[in-house]
Amino acid sequence: METLMVDRVHSSLRLFMNRNAVFLCERLCAQFPAETNVQLLATCYLHNNQPYAAYHILKGKKLPESRYLFAISCFRMNLLREAEETLCPVNEPNVEVPSGATGHYLLGLIYRYTGRVAAAAEQFTQALTLDPLLWAAYEELCILGVAENANECFTEATALRLQQEQTSTSNLEKSNFVNENRVLSPNVSASLVDISPKHIKQLPANNAAEVPGYPHLRATALHVQNSVQSNVGQFDSPSPTVTQTSGIVPPPLFRNLHAYQNTTSGDAPAKPKVNAVNQPPRRKYLDEARLKKVTGRLFNPSGDSVPRRSARLSRDTPINSNSNISQFGGNGSDHSSGSRYEAVDEMWTDNIAATSSSLSIAEGRYFEQDKAERTLSQDSKMATGIRELLGLLRTLGEGYRLSCLFKCQEALEIYRKLPEPQFNTGWVLCQVGKAYFELVDYLEADHFFELAHRLSPCTLEGMDIYSTVLYHLNEEMRLSYLAQELISVDRLSPQAWCAVGNCFALRKDHETALKNFQRAVQLDSRVAYAHTLCGHEYSALEDYENSVKFYRCALQVDERHYNAWYGLGVVYLRQEKFEFAEHHFRRAFQINPRSSVLMCYLGMALHALKRDEDALEMMEKAIFSDKKNPLPKYQKALILVGLQKYQEALDELEQLREIAPHESSMYALMGKIYKQLNILDKAVFCFGVALDLKPPAADLAIIKSAMEKVHLPDELMEDDDL
Repeated sequence: METLMVDRVHSSLRLFMNRNAVFLCERLCAQFPAETNVQLLATCYLHNNQPYAAYHILKGKKLPESRYLFAISCFRMNLLREAEETLCPVNEPNVEVPSGATGHYLLGLIYRYTGRVAAAAEQFTQALTLDPLLWAAYEELCILGVAENANECFTEATALRLQQEQTSTSNLEKSNFVNENRVLSPNVSASLVDISPKHIKQLPANNAAEVPGYPHLRATALHVQNSVQSNVGQFDSPSPTVTQTSGIVPPPLFRNLHAYQNTTSGDAPAKPKVNAVNQPPRRKYLDEARLKKVTGRLFNPSGDSVPRRSARLSRDTPINSNSNISQFGGNGSDHSSGSRYEAVDEMWTDNIAATSSSLSIAEGRYFEQDKAERTLSQDSKMATGIRELLGLLRTLGEGYRLSCLFKCQEALEIYRKLPEPQFNTGWVLCQVGKAYFELVDYLEADHFFELAHRLSPCTLEGMDIYSTVLYHLNEEMRLSYLAQELISVDRLSPQAWCAVGNCFALRKDHETALKNFQRAVQLDSRVAYAHTLCGHEYSALEDYENSVKFYRCALQVDERHYNAWYGLGVVYLRQEKFEFAEHHFRRAFQINPRSSVLMCYLGMALHALKRDEDALEMMEKAIFSDKKNPLPKYQKALILVGLQKYQEALDELEQLREIAPHESSMYALMGKIYKQLNILDKAVFCFGVALDLKPPAADLAIIKSAMEKVHLPDELMEDDDL
């Protein structure tokens, strides 16, 4: 009963019948309350999204598997400290982490979410050492920014190790299978030893299959008999050597004793029946071919290969020198014919037994050789498969590692090396889209995200970034459609609610956007980007206290989430806490040293701290990093104006006009410079163009005031004017 119930529970889990598995397993534990059954029930609860139930039944259990399942339950319930104590008991420092690589991976996640990055990296590395194919561990190392080069992780030595492990596992499974067969049939070996080929002659030919331990004996015997019968025409002439040394005439080749007796009684010999219905065709032809070789040696007229059985009989029978063949001819009325027939029958029975024994030996050798060849072929295929898989993981791993280090251009080159079937998958296309997003190439990012969504419309990973791309492109209709699609796929996913929030943020409805981002945080508090988006909306509402709170929550989830460091820097910059702003911008820049936006904001903080030379240097780096980004050129022009380098500032603004010809702030700054250079007509023209481009309400009043005072001396103008 217990075995049957366990089997049905596993079957229900395989078929995703989780409620049925829970019900049956509860009955199982009620009847057989062993800890292994309790573990199975906890597994059912976890599959059925009931971690609290698994937590309740596993609390206090000591077996390694129970500890691992209990830690999983605690992790899902966000009881990280209790999960850590279960995996690594404080009072038992020498206890191994349960469940091997996956246990170390779980412990690494706990360390990561509690801010212990070094310890987390150590656990992920240990997990990857135990299981080189545990991609999730390498992915976490990449997120932490401490992953080694994929070529050093998925090496040839790793392939050899995996091949050895796979071979040992296969051999162990075969050994277990053999042991199970021995347990199921313990008398097979004894029957094989006790029954010798001579015993076969005591049984009728049709009962050969009933011999214990010889499941294929009947088929083999029939092959022997049929082959012998088919060779009658070739070997019906007796050998001269035997007729000279033996006083017995070799009889005609009959199938068995019954057929021989029928012929002696005057009846026609029965036709041999070939019974090969249950014999596999390949085995049949192999047996016939090998039987021909064996019978060829047995009936070789030269007598060189195998000594004839008749020769042995002739040595045991007295030889009459006066006898000849003619005395056995004629009407066959010899008075000793009965004993002679018995001797002949015994001889042929021995011949059949010897043939069967020789065939069994030949078959055994052949199948041993065939087994060795198949094993070698399987090992070769396994080695090839392992190398191909590790080669694929090397490419994917290196691309992902470079992406996490924000070396996006190099990552794109790696991803392009993938074969077409692998490149055209949702995961890879999303990674390519993220790389272009970090490069601030929103059009290309949109292209690849759209391909990924079209190829795999139910994939939610990366769709929050896709919604932000559409937000930057002002694609309100497409963003709204994407949000509706994601909600229809899974309304309990944080990515869907991030898309909805971005849709409202694009409409400047920051309060509604904030509610949707908070909903995403409630669904999964470990999504750092959802916390950051909440911080952005609070910042837009000028609620800087809550904004700082959510940015810090994002950093607790992921310390390398540079967007949160950037958000904190912007808040402190607006609050004119320039030193704090410079610190947070620099932290973000250390994580993503190739972002022209971060370089630009760091330069702005340095300029606010009156470190103009450092600020100019940072702006030059930002312009070199992304020549299409208009912000660093504008900020550089502002710094040059502060240094009274008006002509250089005008040159920068002229270059900026080629990139962004519709920026009102650029024309307003050009008007101010022309005012300083006393070129008033151009100053008025630039102020007019700035007003025509419909600047934000905050800038509109300033531009109008500057235009009205364009003819006034500089000392009469207020500092707030531009």
